[in-house]
Amino acid sequence: MVRARENWEKLVRATLKREQLRNVGQGHARVPSGIAGAVPPSLAQTTNIDLILQAADEIQSEDSNVARILCEQAYSMAQNLDPNSDGRGVLQFKTGLMSVIKQKLAKKDGVRIDRNRDIENLWKFYQNYKQRYRVDDIQREEQRLQESGTFSSTTLGELKLRSSEMRKIIATLRALVEVLEALSKDADPSGVGGLIMEELRKIKKSSVTLSGELTPYNIIPLEAPSLTNPIRIFPEVKAAVSAIRYTDQFPRLPAGFKVSGQRDADMFDLLEFVFGFQKDNVRNQRENVVLMIANKQSRLAIPAETDPKIDEKTINEVFMKVLDNYIRWCRYLRIRLAWNSLEAINRDRKLFLVSLYFLIWGEAANVRFLPECICYIFHHMAKELDAILDHGEAGPAASCVTDDGSAKFLEKIICPIYETLAAEAGRNNNGKAAHSAWRNYDDFNEYFWSPACFELNWPMRINSPFLLKPKRSKRTGKSSFVEHRTFLHLYRSFHRLWIFLALMFQALTIIAFNQGHINLDTFKTVLSIGPSFVIMNFVKSCLDVLLTFGAYTTARGMAVSRLVIRFFWGGLTSAFVTYVYLKVLQERNSHNSDNSFYFRIYLLVLGVYAALRLFLALLLKFPACHALSEMSDQSFFQFFKWIYQERYYVGRGLYERMSDYCRYVAFWLVVLACKFTFAYFLQIRPLVEPTNIIVDLPSLTYSWHDLISKKNNNVLTVVSLWAPVVAIYVMDILIWYTIMSAIVGGVIGARARLGEIRSIEMVHKRFESFPGAFVKNLVSPQIKRISFSGQSTQDSQDMNKAYAAMFAPFWNEIIKSLREEDFISNREMDLLSIPSNAGSLRLVQWPLFLLSSKILLAIDLALDCKDTQTDLWNRICRDEYMAYAVKECYYSVEKILYSLVDNEARLWVERIFREINNSIGEGSLVITLSLKKLPVVLSRLTALTGLLIRNDPELAKGAAKAVHDLYEVVTHELVSSDLRENLDTWNILARARDEGRLFSRIVWPSDPEIKELVKRLHLLLTVKDSAANVPKNLEARRRLEFFSNSLFMDMPSAKPVSEMLPFSVFTPYYSETVLYSTSELQKENEDGISTLFYLQKIFPDEWENLLERIGRGASTGDAELQESSSDSLELRFWASYRGQTLARTVRGMMYYRRALMLQSFLESRSLGVDNFSQNFIASQDFESSRESRAQADLKFTYVVSCQIYGQQKQRKTPEAADIALLLQRNEALRVAFIHVDESTTDANTPKVFYSKLVKADINGKDQEIYSIKLPGDPKLGEGKPENQNHAIIFTRGDAVQTIDMNQDNYLEEAIKMRNLLEEFHANHGLRPPSILGVREHVFTGSVSSLAWFMSNQETSFVTLAQRVLANPLKVRMHYGHPDVFDRIFHITRGGISKASRVINISEDIYAGFNSTLRLGNVTHHEYIQVGKGRDVGLNQIALFEGKVAGGNGEQVLSRDIYRLGQLFDFFRMLSFFFTTVGYYVCTMMTVLTVYIFLYGRAYLAFSGLDESVSEEAKLKGNTALDAALNAQFLVQIGVFTAIPMIMGFILELGLLKAVFSFITMQLQLCSVFFTFSLGTRTHYFGRTILHGGAKYRATGRGFVVRHIKFAENYRLYSRSHFVKALEVALLLIVYIAYGYAEGGAVTYVLLTLSSWFLVISWLFAPYIFNPSGFEWQKTVEDFDDWTSWLLYKGGVGVKGENSWESWWDEEQMHIQTLRGRILETILSARFFLFQYGIVYKLHLTGKNTSLAIYGFSWVVLVGIVLIFKIFTYSPKKSADFQLVLRFSQGLASIGLVAAVCLVVAFTQLTIADLFASILAFIPTGWGILSLAIAWKKIVWSLGLWDSVREFARMYDAGMGMIIFAPIAFLSWFPFISTFQSRLLFNQAFSRGLEISIILAGNKANVEA
Repeated sequence: MVRARENWEKLVRATLKREQLRNVGQGHARVPSGIAGAVPPSLAQTTNIDLILQAADEIQSEDSNVARILCEQAYSMAQNLDPNSDGRGVLQFKTGLMSVIKQKLAKKDGVRIDRNRDIENLWKFYQNYKQRYRVDDIQREEQRLQESGTFSSTTLGELKLRSSEMRKIIATLRALVEVLEALSKDADPSGVGGLIMEELRKIKKSSVTLSGELTPYNIIPLEAPSLTNPIRIFPEVKAAVSAIRYTDQFPRLPAGFKVSGQRDADMFDLLEFVFGFQKDNVRNQRENVVLMIANKQSRLAIPAETDPKIDEKTINEVFMKVLDNYIRWCRYLRIRLAWNSLEAINRDRKLFLVSLYFLIWGEAANVRFLPECICYIFHHMAKELDAILDHGEAGPAASCVTDDGSAKFLEKIICPIYETLAAEAGRNNNGKAAHSAWRNYDDFNEYFWSPACFELNWPMRINSPFLLKPKRSKRTGKSSFVEHRTFLHLYRSFHRLWIFLALMFQALTIIAFNQGHINLDTFKTVLSIGPSFVIMNFVKSCLDVLLTFGAYTTARGMAVSRLVIRFFWGGLTSAFVTYVYLKVLQERNSHNSDNSFYFRIYLLVLGVYAALRLFLALLLKFPACHALSEMSDQSFFQFFKWIYQERYYVGRGLYERMSDYCRYVAFWLVVLACKFTFAYFLQIRPLVEPTNIIVDLPSLTYSWHDLISKKNNNVLTVVSLWAPVVAIYVMDILIWYTIMSAIVGGVIGARARLGEIRSIEMVHKRFESFPGAFVKNLVSPQIKRISFSGQSTQDSQDMNKAYAAMFAPFWNEIIKSLREEDFISNREMDLLSIPSNAGSLRLVQWPLFLLSSKILLAIDLALDCKDTQTDLWNRICRDEYMAYAVKECYYSVEKILYSLVDNEARLWVERIFREINNSIGEGSLVITLSLKKLPVVLSRLTALTGLLIRNDPELAKGAAKAVHDLYEVVTHELVSSDLRENLDTWNILARARDEGRLFSRIVWPSDPEIKELVKRLHLLLTVKDSAANVPKNLEARRRLEFFSNSLFMDMPSAKPVSEMLPFSVFTPYYSETVLYSTSELQKENEDGISTLFYLQKIFPDEWENLLERIGRGASTGDAELQESSSDSLELRFWASYRGQTLARTVRGMMYYRRALMLQSFLESRSLGVDNFSQNFIASQDFESSRESRAQADLKFTYVVSCQIYGQQKQRKTPEAADIALLLQRNEALRVAFIHVDESTTDANTPKVFYSKLVKADINGKDQEIYSIKLPGDPKLGEGKPENQNHAIIFTRGDAVQTIDMNQDNYLEEAIKMRNLLEEFHANHGLRPPSILGVREHVFTGSVSSLAWFMSNQETSFVTLAQRVLANPLKVRMHYGHPDVFDRIFHITRGGISKASRVINISEDIYAGFNSTLRLGNVTHHEYIQVGKGRDVGLNQIALFEGKVAGGNGEQVLSRDIYRLGQLFDFFRMLSFFFTTVGYYVCTMMTVLTVYIFLYGRAYLAFSGLDESVSEEAKLKGNTALDAALNAQFLVQIGVFTAIPMIMGFILELGLLKAVFSFITMQLQLCSVFFTFSLGTRTHYFGRTILHGGAKYRATGRGFVVRHIKFAENYRLYSRSHFVKALEVALLLIVYIAYGYAEGGAVTYVLLTLSSWFLVISWLFAPYIFNPSGFEWQKTVEDFDDWTSWLLYKGGVGVKGENSWESWWDEEQMHIQTLRGRILETILSARFFLFQYGIVYKLHLTGKNTSLAIYGFSWVVLVGIVLIFKIFTYSPKKSADFQLVLRFSQGLASIGLVAAVCLVVAFTQLTIADLFASILAFIPTGWGILSLAIAWKKIVWSLGLWDSVREFARMYDAGMGMIIFAPIAFLSWFPFISTFQSRLLFNQAFSRGLEISIILAGNKANVEA
């Protein structure tokens, strides 16, 4: 037992030591090491055990005995709290702590420790500790400061220096006090005990500082004053805090109510008491409201008086903004607001109402997704509050009172709603149940869209229909919309589009069949569009009735009655119009000239109907008339309006201003004109003649048993001719839209000045215009005022100098950030940095990269000079930077020499320069100076500056000699002989020279300006190489190019930081990589490549820059870096900043704070008042300025929502440690997470969930700021939106930017953020923006050619496409990522995403839908960009596209799409359709066109009609299809998806580079990739609408250079691509074999080339784009892996990646419903066509067309199946039976061969027939398999399932072999593999990388 205990203690010690080592070097702050870092959450939550143990660690070195006392106290606290060690990790913690105590208790110098004197020792130590650190003195001083309220920057500076130290001391003191208090209970009251009690009383009285600095706070220390954070001193914050302070007019709080912290009572305390809100919710919202008011006030004016006050206007603005949705809701429901009128309520009441709303919202948890439910709750609680405020005494509100008499908002109001939500969510069977079977968030919310919601009463009735829990069998009715899974939603939502296309097609076809003659007869026929129109409208009404099934019981009566009225009205009009039109046709056919009675009636009916529709359409959709329709209150008129367009709470007034309307109408008129012209002349007209001929042909001979087409004019032939054309007619509108949007986008982009600066040469050329542009756009008026106030003469030189001085600190900070990110080297940083320009030198000093080597070139020009001074100067001025360099050099030399010398020497300097200036003025410089001697002068100057820059005053003698040498050269060689004599005979100089005083000593430069001049002059004179290629790094170039280009783009001017809009950045994170660990970086893949090796090869220059930055040599190895903990950490960060990690995102987003601190520092707002002082020179101190930090915190918050961080901490995962490290390194970073309290081990007790916010405290530990209890598990819907929703309460400000965790940001872009935020107040149409769209830069494009295609495609979408969507089309939505939301607008309207399970799988876009429906406005801005990572491997890309396509499939079913499709005007609806679900519909149509065309050809080939038609009519089979094929070919190759990309290239790279890039992409097979993507989108989109199954697919965001195994690719693409490609290949083979084409092979190739391209792309793209895909060794390994996977038996728990059987079962999971089975059956029927056709084409059957032949073919098929069963049967019976079986198998095989030979010999059957039979039976077998899978239960019950599985395995084996054979063949040739590497990694090659080294790994080097 003793041995075990010793071992355990050793183990604990080792663990603690490892913990300490692990935490060394992590960030700047200390990390809780040892046992203090291991306190279980269940203990840390309720006690300060961790603080006590932390103090013990601190004290250990000073007094180990006291440390032991503290540990013992911590142990007893843990024991009291959890005596049975039930909590998670408690037992291990206690055991570990016990062993630590035992170590401390061990004998010391042979003497045992006396435990009885512990309290005395502790008391003594406590007093000494206080004295040593002068705690009492400091407290007194701070108290005095606090009371006086005056803070100078010096006192703040001192406080700041002391604060971090003081915080640690106070933390230790607090721990000591707590232990003293606990132990004093047992101490002698007359002795030590009394002293301790006295001390405790004293502390309680003056505990301001003791607790103040340690009280956790988020941004503003409201609970206790903090002297180190000056944010409380800002006047606007002071004013906001006093605005919510409790006054005498408010009801009295009860005597027992305690105000938390050291502050005065305020409004929130009353609300907390009355409604029972949680303490931390109150604290959180208090800060939120204070910040909101303060920031709103600072925009109006910063209060200047000593007791600052908030303006009335500020309060009104906040009130109207926050409660805007509530006010609209009341108006919609026509109920009275909770207040009588705005004028009737005072400012206090307004603040009460705003605070109440935020408190409700802050604790509403999942109910936040129901904004109108929150309005309902607020409406009733506001009334209760109103009543309470009118009383003198406050008491709990009736609605929130619990049984014990206290109020609890969460328990009484939120929990009942949450429980119903959770019960409904539980019914969705983890997303697999039909949407119609359960109520989602939208259904619950829409309950509050009708006055019926008030039947809920207040307090809410638990038995109301709203709170009804679902019964097991019975579904609860939906609200007003049911998401049935069917394609019919496409017609229902966008019926106007389909009706329009159908009517246009009908009219164009009628005109084409009438040879284009327009006469009365044609007109009458064209009028047949009337019946078509009413019938199609009636179909829409029928669908409304049908698809609302499931909501009739609960839908509003009005909605149902509208459906019924529309249904009957539609039915009657259809019947009537059709009847009258038939009568018109009868009249026409009777040929009676005056018989036109019905025609007139028909025209009248049609005219009235059309006029009515048009009138209503104009009123409701046309901007100018909309106001009119809103005003007219006639009930008759309202009735028609209501029938025409449904009225919802959302979507009322979806119109734009007239100019915008005209723009997008013009856009669509051009698109439609192109489309219909193309359709008429190239699609419809060419088909007229062939159709007429086919219809008129006599009965044709069919080569099969025809069932349909005998007596009806060959209808199927006509259908097969027209079907592909109709299919293309439906989808080619997307092509015309794409072309048009590319042109318009290009024009808009060019007008916005995008791509003006697109090379580093342009940056050099235009650099001198940068400061002016920068100041105009990015500098606030304050700085401009300061800078120009001191200048009386505003000449351009001084202006430019002032501009450069303002520009310099920003530019240098940008360059510094590039250096920190290792994009540039130290030398490049020196060359790129711009001097401060704040000195007295009059001209502008430019960065050296513009001026390097210019002096030397100028001297060369001077040496060659044969002309006058003017000519020489003109030649120099041709290069303006050379002129700058010469001027600067001249003035600098004068200034430096003047400062170095005194007395006579100074007179000489003055005289020389005076003479030179005079001769320049007279134009005689060439005569005054001997220019040939300039190189000598230059060498002397260089020698002088070389000495001076060494900054060693001991070199003064040498410097004096250098000056003397310069004097000699200038006097005796440079100047002309006349001037030389003058100087030599100058008395003063001569005397000094003779006495040896001249230049005997110099004044060593001490002025920083002179030092800077010297350093710069030296570089100017010595940097010989040109800096034309600085910076070398492509990314650094791109960033500088974009930034400098954006300076010339239109943007709102910048406000000062104190007046800008505040904003938050918000990142949801789950469990992705935070920071690469050392082991991850060094881990090698199968090829021996480690991630680090790969990064070093891909980014060689950045690797060298890293080594230079950390002071290591270029040859330093990885192992050497690991030896130093700081270098090892730098290495981890370096690698992580090049991947898609959270660390990269956090660094990028923290640039916002850095930019704000810099801007704020330069505006230099001093505390208290609003005076600004100039701060340019010392801008490098900005990060240590407390004021600028406080100002930045006031405006910017960054919250990362790490959903499972709590669990990660408990499990001690590396991610938790890395997140903690990020918290330590970024003081403004906040992490929100969901904490699951599992402190009880009782299974029956439900888990308790908390939403928590933490930051890093002074010790680097997580400090909990807020902890808000949730009603239950927050994840009821989709993960990401639920993760966003729980943490959004911790965001602040007026705007919130949503950032994914694979994004990046740059300092130069962060500087522009305040300009972007001003867009919220700019004019962008009828409504202010609610979402600002931001451009993205995809930074993963350089990894491989695939990544490059993907990034180009993505870039063209996030730039050009979204530019057009925002303006002119006005349908840009939110597509995730860097968009900036109007925070208040969205949080009061349901949040920044929707979360219902599966239907909202593409959660982001619903924010755009919601914003648009609720009358927001989404804009797009391109002068600012954010980095974005994308998937880089084909499998990742396919998973991503599958996720997006599946999400679009779900959108089709959603109410948002339906409402937008119905409520937009016609043209905006077109834009909306073709840029959301329509894009996927048209993509699917593209693929379906291929099928329709090929099945049509197969029909003609099998039936023999193509031959007989051609023979009868000598009609070329392909003329009619030319049009169809041209379009189809272009579409398929993906040229049209590339048009916007090419336009983007032209705009941003220039024409030449664009052409080059496009050709490169084609050579790298981008067409194969885009065609492959087409298949991915089609498969997932179609399958989702048919069967559902859309899900979030984790793509993994690593670097993909690994080889993907054949089996893995097969699993992923088998059903989505391979099966479909092989089907198309079969059709093409049938067409070769049996089709008839008059032109022979050429015609065939032309007709089928694009289809063959599709087949090859779909079959082989995964292998073409697979690294090492054609390497022989890999191919062999892949084959082994594939066969073992195929033959491995499945079973319980076996995953699909290990066994074919498991995978096959998983592949069928999507077929769940009866509807799905029927649809699968219908779709599978097509496979039986092959056998039916081929049987009649065999030589064996001759001309016989009887049905019996087809029947006989089935007999043969059954025979083949039985033979197969005999061969594959393997019984588990005895050995004797095995023998019999093998004998019969042998006999069967001999018999089979003999039978086949006999049949071939004695009948008409040929060898070709045998192959044809195989061709026939393969698709039939697949069809049978598909049916068997669809009806699995029936097949299973018949006992045939095992046989079906074996057949399926055979098919997969066969398909695999077809694909594998060509790969294996190509792998024989080594050059194929080299070629493939070239193709895949061209991007890397172009950067001079040897990718083969990467692919071969460094194993070769190691072995060598």
